[in-house]
Amino acid sequence: MKDLNRRAFIKNSAMLAGGTALIASPLMSSAFYSGSDEIKVALIGCGGRGSGAAFQALSVKENVKLVAMADAFRDRLDDCYKKLTSGRALEGEVAGRVQVPEENKFVGFDAYKKAIALADVVILTTPPGFRPIHFEEAVRQNKHAFIEKPLATDAPGIRRVLDAAEAAKKKDLKVVVGLQRHYQKSYLETHKRVIDQGMIGDIVSARCYWNNDGVWVKKREDSMTEMEYQMRNWYYFVWLCGDHISEQHIHNIDVINWFKGGYPTEAIGIGGREVRKGKEYGEIFDHHVVQFEYADGMILDSQCRHQPGTVANVSEHLIGTKGRATEGKITDLKGNSLWRHRGREDKNPYQVEHDVLFHNIVNNISVNDAYNGAMSTMTSILGRMATYSGQKITMEEALKSEISLAPESFTWDTLPKSLPDANGFYPIPVPGKFKAV
Repeated sequence: MKDLNRRAFIKNSAMLAGGTALIASPLMSSAFYSGSDEIKVALIGCGGRGSGAAFQALSVKENVKLVAMADAFRDRLDDCYKKLTSGRALEGEVAGRVQVPEENKFVGFDAYKKAIALADVVILTTPPGFRPIHFEEAVRQNKHAFIEKPLATDAPGIRRVLDAAEAAKKKDLKVVVGLQRHYQKSYLETHKRVIDQGMIGDIVSARCYWNNDGVWVKKREDSMTEMEYQMRNWYYFVWLCGDHISEQHIHNIDVINWFKGGYPTEAIGIGGREVRKGKEYGEIFDHHVVQFEYADGMILDSQCRHQPGTVANVSEHLIGTKGRATEGKITDLKGNSLWRHRGREDKNPYQVEHDVLFHNIVNNISVNDAYNGAMSTMTSILGRMATYSGQKITMEEALKSEISLAPESFTWDTLPKSLPDANGFYPIPVPGKFKAV
């Protein structure tokens, strides 16, 4: 992990600062050469985030058409199609850009392959456990991609994503990952002042948070198989979600990695289920507190919590030898203001991600966020390994782990590896006993 220093980070990240560091490619991408200015898009994963990402992709200025959709569940696909062709979608160009005939609506575990084959660009927004195989297939078929975070839920998945990221780089496929703070003006302006101008000096410590009430719960229906129940309630199963330290807190952890210019070398932590103890909450923790250490000895104190009625906090903080920084604000060590970002964002960063992706496709400008997306995801997995086990885990150990969380096959009758007991409760990791690597 000594190689994951600032130089290696910059070398492997084609665009560290979102839309501000675009690298031109001398070669025309093999995935966009039809001679037409129409860009065909396939949506893989039609839930809430998929609907939002598709809406944003169809709102870019380029000539984009949604031509195929895929999901494991027909009702999710139909709900998404309705959202994209009615209501707010009718107010602009979005609804008119949805050109998905019935034969291009694919349902089931293998639906993604058929949808990907019809497009130039794929939007990958299924539960994260499927991300590695979907990204692999997109790269195999030479497709550009928008990939929602996180990019995997275990180390074997991360290694697959890293291999696919390297293959995408060689093919000059354009890849943007949904870590939208890299595309947000307030963060970009803060990064410029902290890193390029050195306003806070050397970064010596950091802290970050994603503390809030939590998210939705889906009830079990009598007709559901165990596979369907876990997929409907995917947020509460580690093979699908990665726990909320990965699914949500990755944003804050990634910001620290971005500003630090590298990734932690080890982690220790504590976590558990203090409030969210019911069987309906599957197997994930309701809090994680992790101390990450970087190669130069810098410590990141990280917290994420899903506990109603507690203090909410979603933020990142950097402490340097000359000052402190958070999003859009820099002070000296005494708290005196040195700089503050003024004004509103020019554009929603969720939209900017897609603006950059399609601009780069049309103008053949290289962008590949997949390496950083994979390593920031791996950082969150490292944190989860530390909290579940109660042990100090190094990044090297974590990356080498052969523990795969996903089922061996995907059918509605397949039994996931984590199953409920006779009372409907799932096994919960016990620190000191749980094997993380």
